[in-house]
Amino acid sequence: MDIIEKALKDHSLNKTEITELLRLKDAAPLYAAADVVRKKYVGDEVHLRGLIEFSNICKQNCLYCGLRRDNKKVKRYRLSAEEIIKLAENAKNYGYKTVVLQSGEDSFYDADKMTYIIKKIKALDLALTLSLGEKTFEEYRIYREAGADRYLLRIETTDKSLYERLDPGMSFENRLRCLKDLKELGYEVGSGIMAGLPGQSEESIAEDILFMKNLPVHMAGIGPFIAHPDTPLGEEKKNNFEIALRTMAVTRLLMPLINIPATTAMEALDKDGRMKALQSGANVVMPNVTEGEARKLYILYPGKICTGETPSVCHGCIENKIKAAGRSIGLGKGVSKAYVYDKSEETL
Repeated sequence: MDIIEKALKDHSLNKTEITELLRLKDAAPLYAAADVVRKKYVGDEVHLRGLIEFSNICKQNCLYCGLRRDNKKVKRYRLSAEEIIKLAENAKNYGYKTVVLQSGEDSFYDADKMTYIIKKIKALDLALTLSLGEKTFEEYRIYREAGADRYLLRIETTDKSLYERLDPGMSFENRLRCLKDLKELGYEVGSGIMAGLPGQSEESIAEDILFMKNLPVHMAGIGPFIAHPDTPLGEEKKNNFEIALRTMAVTRLLMPLINIPATTAMEALDKDGRMKALQSGANVVMPNVTEGEARKLYILYPGKICTGETPSVCHGCIENKIKAAGRSIGLGKGVSKAYVYDKSEETL
């Protein structure tokens, strides 16, 4: 409780203190404290982002991901530019103010294609987040100048050896370079980690949290590690819900102004996962607005929820849950207060 009180007062902890919180057997006081900080700094609004998963083709070969290059059991797809834009139009009609374009690392969508898509979506008066993986500085610059507002790129883990073991052929240094480029270009930058990775310790997660605080990020996505069965790590069966929830709560204590999503993966492990996350520091939900067969084919991990639902059903369902929890739906575009603070001269 002394550590939690310190975090409530200073929003600053060292690695040892963070590690102790991550190892709590009874984390109820931690979750309650994170909820207090969330309410004080970002309020009761929950910001909804419409997620468009437009390609499940990926050149990378991460050992846990269902979209990995060597997984031959995946039926691959790509949506056309017009299909993507139509989904964004639909999202606006459902009431979303922000859409998130997410894909595997698919080089088919070059700078010209992305510029066209970005400009068309921005013409709809939507905030636009991209989650396309590692790109060059020039590509990030082109997206930004076309109108992209935000970019999500999870660091996954700051343990270099673990990162490169789980993501063969990828460079930890390049991952860092990408995040620094995004900051330099003025994006609202999101990162995040997976909690419960094989070989990951609580001390390592503590370093991850401190990394995000020091960058600093404007959004942090914390999800549980869930291995896809058709991958080299497919036999890993540990339920990582609680360590992910503890990680998310500590992240809120140390970064009171950032946006934190209640990730879909949380609900793959706990039927009330997103609601528990919203009660432990989260303030964003990203319902899937992809339609048709593609909705069922973007499977990063097993147990993904809502693959058989329609976007309108999902929107209504999550809206009702949020209101039942005593929270309200954000009416604006949900710009991160950490981003506003980052661009100002104010002190917390």
